[in-house]
Amino acid sequence: MTVHQEYYQALLEKDSRYEGLFYVGVTTTGVFCRPTCPAPKPKPYNCEFFETAEGALLAGFRPCKRCRPLSNPNQVPEFVRALVEAVEANPDRKWRSDDVRQFHVDPSTARRGFQKHFGMTFVEYARARRLGLAMKQIRQGRPVIDAQVTAGYESGSGFRDAFSRIMGEAPSLAGSTRVLEAAWIDTPLGPMLAVADERALYLLEFVDRRGLEREIESLRKKLRAAIIPGRTEPIDRIEGELGGYFAGDTTAFNTPLARIGTPFQRLVWEALSEIPYGETRSYSQLAAAIGRPAAVRAAGRANGANRQAIVIPCHRVINADGGLGGYGGGLSRKTWLLHHEQSAGNPAVPERDGLHETVKEF
Repeated sequence: MTVHQEYYQALLEKDSRYEGLFYVGVTTTGVFCRPTCPAPKPKPYNCEFFETAEGALLAGFRPCKRCRPLSNPNQVPEFVRALVEAVEANPDRKWRSDDVRQFHVDPSTARRGFQKHFGMTFVEYARARRLGLAMKQIRQGRPVIDAQVTAGYESGSGFRDAFSRIMGEAPSLAGSTRVLEAAWIDTPLGPMLAVADERALYLLEFVDRRGLEREIESLRKKLRAAIIPGRTEPIDRIEGELGGYFAGDTTAFNTPLARIGTPFQRLVWEALSEIPYGETRSYSQLAAAIGRPAAVRAAGRANGANRQAIVIPCHRVINADGGLGGYGGGLSRKTWLLHHEQSAGNPAVPERDGLHETVKEF
């Protein structure tokens, strides 16, 4: 039984032992639920499973009103519930401290309350909800058209406002700034966001990666760029190469990359790109490879600052004792990627299932 089959069975049985282990996003309704939700159960091919509520939010799902995944099983204070409901009433709103005070709640209290119960601050929750709306529209392939931006979107002010608040100025307001395009790419390990211009790929990250919005904002500011939904030749190219990679047919990527970082970071990323497919290196070996054997921690930080997941293979760096170390996309994905690469040339090694893969069929 795969992880997905296990989770789906737990969902069917409303198994309380799985509370907190996963959330399920239902593509037909756009909501995400706890394992014990009393609502009618979706078909397996309409389910997407997430380890965290934040991951579900970033994928564009909203909290279920029946099982209240952000309120149970540990009952939350009334002020937290009120703020959640306020965000859901206007999910593309950018919240400020004065807005929180209108609920007779100190912003620091709201921050601590959300962090305690949900593992993210109130601001992070609101941002994740806004980014989720933006990513949902990207996934649906809808362009930003000035004359039609308010038609058919879930929020009152429309996708254009939500998207520009998060990713930069709208195209008509961008003036002389650079314009990058962003597209949603589905993979067996979950959706990824690709950002590129006509020449190179700037970002490739799993949508539920913690801190993705900060990465986007940092990229936008460094390049003085607006980021809009769309596709470019590098995005089409990396999508095809990722398909070959996950199928076991591709061991190298040839999509042009734009590496935006410090000279030290770029040196580390170059060394990462030289780690052969199917092999790993320790953080100390990585530092030695760039001629800075004492800079193990700095090399580790540069490894974590990589914006082009899988293509620049930061997942191939592990601890000296064989432990996995860290990975922005989650250790389950890192395990899968390493196993996939190591088994590609060895049919005797059984394949593993991706933790975040959408369930298609059993």
